[in-house]
Amino acid sequence: MSKNVIFCFSGSGNCLDIAKNIAKELKDTDIVMMRSEPVVTDVTGAERVGFVVPCFAGGLPGEVEEYVKKIKVSPKAYTFGVASYSGYMGIGLSVINKYIPLLYWAGISHHCSCIWLLPHNLTMPPLSVEKSQERSEKLAKKVAQDVLAKKFKKLAPPANPLNVIESKAWGKLCPEKAAKMRVNEQCIGCGQCAKLCPRGNIRIENGKASIGTDCIQCLSCLQFCPTQAIDLGGASVKRQRYHNIKITPDELCEKLIHID
Repeated sequence: MSKNVIFCFSGSGNCLDIAKNIAKELKDTDIVMMRSEPVVTDVTGAERVGFVVPCFAGGLPGEVEEYVKKIKVSPKAYTFGVASYSGYMGIGLSVINKYIPLLYWAGISHHCSCIWLLPHNLTMPPLSVEKSQERSEKLAKKVAQDVLAKKFKKLAPPANPLNVIESKAWGKLCPEKAAKMRVNEQCIGCGQCAKLCPRGNIRIENGKASIGTDCIQCLSCLQFCPTQAIDLGGASVKRQRYHNIKITPDELCEKLIHID
């Protein structure tokens, strides 16, 4: 096992990019993806254990909370968490903190991938993709420096009651949102969306993608589609797609990424 382990969920690629940038500073780091059941849960041999997660409707995406419950960390390990968000941080780190107390945590704002609700450039503060990425890389490096210095946060991660309600409601809304997803005539049947889907919810039938309702709305399929063939309601048709420019679909599909 590597000296450092970072558990990560990423839909647009922002969180994976942040995790990789932190790992490059820490060295000898395994990034364990949580888009589906993580391949490693016993990390009692790691000296530092971190989490990089997005704000999904105020909380954690998919089954991430259930995955966190299974993770075993040494009581001597230094633990930290980072939340990526566009407008507000949500309660994701607070939820993780219930199961694995975080000694240090931070938030990094980046571009929004919730295309049906907001344009991707509606981030706080408003910045271009390039400037937002530059800031993200700078803040990830700062987080890594704090982790190496074993800095400690006296306050627990935020737990806004409104975000708790929002997060609980989101799980019930996901199938409804998925039912509104449409595949247009631009689909070339490349299969990238099916490969990306963490729930196996997309199939290629008769040369075209077919989307079911077992969906957590990570929107990787929509954001990474090479022909912009997937839509989610009228608003998404007119809005520019977004995914992190440093992350490829193949990387999102990896179960574990090692950074020396």
